[in-house]
Amino acid sequence: MGSFGGAESFSIKRGKATNILALGKAFPKQLVMQDLLVDGYFRNTNCTDPDLKKKLTRLCKTTTVKTRYLVMCDEILENHPELARDGQPTLRQRLEISHEAVTEMAIEASRSCVKAWGRPFAAITHLVYVSSSEARFPSGDLHLARALRLNPDVSRVMISFAGCSGGVAGLRVAKDIAENNPGSRVLLATSETTIVGFRPPNPHRPYDLVGAALFGDGAGAVVLGTDPIPGTETPMFELSSAIQQYLPDTDKTIQGELTEEGISFLLGRELPLVIEDHVEAFCKKLAMEGLRGESHDVNYNDMFWAMHPGGPAILNKVESRLRLCPDKLNASRQALRDFGNASSNTIIYVLENIIEESRKKKESGESDCEWGLILAFGPGITFEGILARNLMV
Repeated sequence: MGSFGGAESFSIKRGKATNILALGKAFPKQLVMQDLLVDGYFRNTNCTDPDLKKKLTRLCKTTTVKTRYLVMCDEILENHPELARDGQPTLRQRLEISHEAVTEMAIEASRSCVKAWGRPFAAITHLVYVSSSEARFPSGDLHLARALRLNPDVSRVMISFAGCSGGVAGLRVAKDIAENNPGSRVLLATSETTIVGFRPPNPHRPYDLVGAALFGDGAGAVVLGTDPIPGTETPMFELSSAIQQYLPDTDKTIQGELTEEGISFLLGRELPLVIEDHVEAFCKKLAMEGLRGESHDVNYNDMFWAMHPGGPAILNKVESRLRLCPDKLNASRQALRDFGNASSNTIIYVLENIIEESRKKKESGESDCEWGLILAFGPGITFEGILARNLMV
């Protein structure tokens, strides 16, 4: 078992442990190269403001994103040119496009995940569905359950508008379900698109350019359960304990609301600093949840890190505050580089990167960290965290 303080062994409170049994992902067809995004975005929105173009060019470089997948494409703008014009009441059109896209991506990610799992959809007993990209009745969990032909008595949970913390919140909820329902198998699906928030550049809305430079679309899926079946199921991560915390008086730092023109987001400039100020205490509490009531010094460099990459500034602040080695957030930085900030989905891409890193180290005979933290930050400001064990080391 891994060590947290060098000499001190890390003893985990053993109880019902939920295992991640499979991972899957899916994306829309359009792959966007970051180097080409600025010209395409300004052409599609008929904007000729040179200052805004310079600002977006600068932002695209600072995000560290190289590629992203987007639902928005020329065909959609040809059919709905009003989406590229300011002040148009387009919420209905945006939601129609988004609902179809998120369901399609969630179906594909779920099928990929269940195929990797190796058991039939009939074995799924619970569904947790996460999305901040839709608003409809019945909600997306039922649409997904029907499309996957899950049993009509499958138990469903919908998590809406949790933003970037939604993926880890979904893991926490799925973990609780699995541990309280013996023999259950929980499918967690996440699916997001930026269609609802797409809008032309405007000097009075500088944050729109941040969104254009940073966010991407996609879906993810996870199958979770306790007591893996030997020879049939291969556990990848063991989820030991999970906590959630909101920071009082920070609800204005991450804001979003549905308007007639779509969804409007605002991230306060203080967000990276607020996370930096509180992340150490949160991580210590999360790590101590797994200890047997004992006091241990936690060496965060003895752990693996699966952190939602909200942006490079947040990654840098956490790395600095916790004195992490430069390679500790590689899985998060790689996900940001390849997919952008895809909201709730991104943590699943990070976990896949960690699994791939573990496989490479194992093949080369290198040691790897057994225990680690899964983290995300969202509206509230809400911190979500899970203490996990990498079973692939």
